[in-house]
Amino acid sequence: MADVRPEAVPVVEFKQHGQGQDMELEQRTRTFACGPTVPMVVSPDSVGNKAAHLIQMAEAGLPVPAGFVITTQLCRDYMHSGDTLPDDFASLLQRDIEHIERATSLRFGGQRRPLLVSVRSGGPVSMPGMMDTILNIGLCDATVSPLIRLTGNPRFVWDSYRRLVQAYGEVVRGLPAEPFDRLLDEQTRRESVRTIRELDAFALRDVTQQFLRLYASLAGEPFPSEPLVQLTSAAEAVLRSWRSPRAVEYRRLHQIDHQLGTAVTVQAMVFGNLGGTSGSGVAFTRDPATGEHELYLDFLWNAQGEDVVSGRQAVQDGSTIRRLMPALHRQLLDVGHALERLFRDAQDFEFTVQEGQLYLLQSRTAKRTPWAALRIACDLVAEGLIDEREGLERLAEYDLNSVSMIRLASQQNRPALSVGVAASGGVAVGQIAFEPQMAVALAREGCQPILVRHDISTDDLAGLAASAGILTIQGGRTSHAAVVARQMNKVCIVGCRDLVIDANRRCRIGGESFRERDFLSLDGQAGAVYSGKLQVVAEKPAELLSVVNAWRARCQAT
Repeated sequence: MADVRPEAVPVVEFKQHGQGQDMELEQRTRTFACGPTVPMVVSPDSVGNKAAHLIQMAEAGLPVPAGFVITTQLCRDYMHSGDTLPDDFASLLQRDIEHIERATSLRFGGQRRPLLVSVRSGGPVSMPGMMDTILNIGLCDATVSPLIRLTGNPRFVWDSYRRLVQAYGEVVRGLPAEPFDRLLDEQTRRESVRTIRELDAFALRDVTQQFLRLYASLAGEPFPSEPLVQLTSAAEAVLRSWRSPRAVEYRRLHQIDHQLGTAVTVQAMVFGNLGGTSGSGVAFTRDPATGEHELYLDFLWNAQGEDVVSGRQAVQDGSTIRRLMPALHRQLLDVGHALERLFRDAQDFEFTVQEGQLYLLQSRTAKRTPWAALRIACDLVAEGLIDEREGLERLAEYDLNSVSMIRLASQQNRPALSVGVAASGGVAVGQIAFEPQMAVALAREGCQPILVRHDISTDDLAGLAASAGILTIQGGRTSHAAVVARQMNKVCIVGCRDLVIDANRRCRIGGESFRERDFLSLDGQAGAVYSGKLQVVAEKPAELLSVVNAWRARCQAT
């Protein structure tokens, strides 16, 4: 197929703007593998955590798609002005898109080599899955045929277009997801396939055309055919998402200043849905539940990143990539080491593989359980990435005396009902809740809720926070909701295929039936699910605690 990737030595240009709504702060250009450069001084407070890391990654020679960033100041100005954008906002975006066009040799809205972009949020403090992202901006009726000619892959183009119409409708126009999802379900039934991923190009074209008609009916106007209009509205929607209920609740739970605002990062799209040698994934450089120094990876072939982090798709772990694409697996290991050297901490990074070529979309400090935080700090000191004093500083937020790993007591002789994918360790024993609101109600009664769902999303944040454990039919260990659950130190098991939930607030697991408030026990280490209340024991990390105590004694002595 024709090459839609950036040039072999791609240019990554990040431009910052937004202070006082129309004052340009700084413009710098960086290229990969072109000799030493003067580093761009950026602050997450200004460009957001995501863009600050992307800029550092680009300067380090890592494969980051070209982009630019709208600063947090513009978001604050937007909120303070009553949600009013600068008069020249669209022209500002048009000017900055030219940086990406030069880097990729593609043209936004072009009739021969059309450029598509992503629009992503990025606050000064990482908030996984709490704000909005819109992919495939720039697709419209006028660019569909040119992109099919360029790629020779109509299935990919129609798949990307239907994704854009639904995401734009939901995020930008606030349309309900249910009518779009219902149309997709109807199409899969007509085609006699199990999932959207099995639909061919003709079926996806039909779905997209139905989506366009549905959008026009629900929104009262046609889907925008001008890429710049799409981009402007998407960027404004990302600014608005700073004040979404889930983002507000996350900041409240984690005591993050509501006035910080979000940056908006615009990047050239790279595509994980281009076929069998493409895909999207999320990896942690160390196990975020235990702290073990091993790549913790979820991946989905022929998919875009939202499929992985949404928690609604069954994903593969790192063993699949290691077996089928060993060179890519080695490259991911090398990238993980490079990111840890660059940021001096365990990282959580999102990536896309486009026809075998790896691209990094973001990296951030990995959310982790207290047990993992303790082990990671000890290992980083031993590896020389940080010193003992910094190790103590990183552990200051934890009550180390309360750190423990809850395990099932041995010799209980009760078989597991089912085994799913362990996403966060420990053991949870509690009563079933099928809705986040019920989990909150049970917690208020002094109970330990087990939230049982088809899948979880960050919209379920209040229920996640109230629950002792989470059990789902679908999803992956690195979905945004699983990441948040792990950060909250909640036991989490995903991908439990033996779980069936009906409409009458009942479920079946491994042939046994349960109602709301019935007891379950979750073993987050093994991913095992048991009926009833099992006995548990607590294991303390005595060896690691003695290491930290030795640091403290030496630091106090000096």
